[in-house]
Amino acid sequence: MALTAIFAVAALALALVAGRALIAQVSGDRGIAAIASSTDIDVGGIEVDVTADNAYAAREKGWKQAIQDAWKKLKGPAISQGQLESLVSAVVIEREELGPKRYIATLGVSFDRARAGAILGRGGQAARSAPMLLIPVTISAGADTVYEVRNPWQRAWAEYQPGGSRVDYVRPSGANGGSLLVTFGQTTRRSRTWWRNILDQFGASDVLMAVADLRYRWPGGPVDGTFTARHGPDNMYLDSFKMSANNPAELQAMLNKAVLRFNTIYEKALADGQIKPDPTLNLGAPQLDPAVQQLINIGRNAEAQERARAAAEAAAAQAAQAGETTGGEASQAQTPAIVSSFVVQFATPNAGAVDATIAAVRATPGVRGAATSSLAIGGTSVMSVSYGGSLAELAAALRARGFTVRQGGNALAISR
Repeated sequence: MALTAIFAVAALALALVAGRALIAQVSGDRGIAAIASSTDIDVGGIEVDVTADNAYAAREKGWKQAIQDAWKKLKGPAISQGQLESLVSAVVIEREELGPKRYIATLGVSFDRARAGAILGRGGQAARSAPMLLIPVTISAGADTVYEVRNPWQRAWAEYQPGGSRVDYVRPSGANGGSLLVTFGQTTRRSRTWWRNILDQFGASDVLMAVADLRYRWPGGPVDGTFTARHGPDNMYLDSFKMSANNPAELQAMLNKAVLRFNTIYEKALADGQIKPDPTLNLGAPQLDPAVQQLINIGRNAEAQERARAAAEAAAAQAAQAGETTGGEASQAQTPAIVSSFVVQFATPNAGAVDATIAAVRATPGVRGAATSSLAIGGTSVMSVSYGGSLAELAAALRARGFTVRQGGNALAISR
């Protein structure tokens, strides 16, 4: 008895530890939700350094200069400042320093595609790719991470505005169970079934891997990044490049620029026909070979014939045992009833209820055989009943055995 108690306590402790371990794997500070996507024309990395009579005037002057510089980057035609500002949907502050009369900043400018596109000749929408699951992999200090912890590389992709891109990025946040589902190990798997399950979770058709290998020369010193673009369940190489940041404070800005380089690589690969849904990922509905299906059908027919033969033998044995006679004369042979198979549903709160119900049904007059075809302890199970008569006659016979019977279609539902 003491030994049983020890095992029970040990099992309870193991369950508690396992539960806490599972919670620990999905809890913590992880998951960065991607910003809402728009179709604006974005121009980032505009640096301004201006002075004015006060800080407010300096900022306003800096923003106007950033709008003009961004328009020049787009090679837009000469238009008035008022018309140009009417095309702007947002000014994004990437970095700024304010002084009493000076404004230094790195800004991004978003132009409304509907209005600016008509002037730039980009009003039409180019064909986009199929939905692509984006996996941002960070390699640093010997560790390969995706969503296990929040990191600058994931943040760069979460804050990226892909509305103007031809690539339809699907960017998971990595929150909750996403950090267990999408990992660095997943990028090395080749199983199409496994990949299809992952992609279906996020409504994607294929996968893109953006790998950032970051190396710190010394604490607080320059950071060198080697970036590799890959695609598909076979981890196919597309292109790579290198960038450096002078110190960790400039790392995020470097990664934001790297994301733009990645988008250029992916758009070029899309135009070249390199990134498109892998046909091997389209598993479709499973199809059996016709010869195999024929063998299965032959086996099922043989089983049905065997069951019918056994039921006929059982019926003949019961008739021989009955030996009904009138005045010492043997009764004339009765025309055998047609044996039919019916579906009967019955409640099975426990294993004992299964055995008791099947035994009671088998003992019902006219029943040739009964066997479970679907078992659900604690729910509703299903049995197949062979009966020499109609469904209504079977229902009446079961009611005579004390069952409550509900009849519908070609099936019965019984309960006590």
